[in-house]
Amino acid sequence: MSQDQLIILRNKETGEVYHTRKNKRKVERKIELMKYSKALRKRVKFKESKK
Repeated sequence: MSQDQLIILRNKETGEVYHTRKNKRKVERKIELMKYSKALRKRVKFKESKK
């Protein structure tokens, strides 16, 4: 069985969120991804946050 967990990626500036999955066994640190922000209309950094 896989160890995937549903996580929330949140942008600090706008508060927008993306939902994705992360394998807790392989990735121990918090995820930071560049995603498109609809409010800012550009790619910005989204960081993993608590639910």
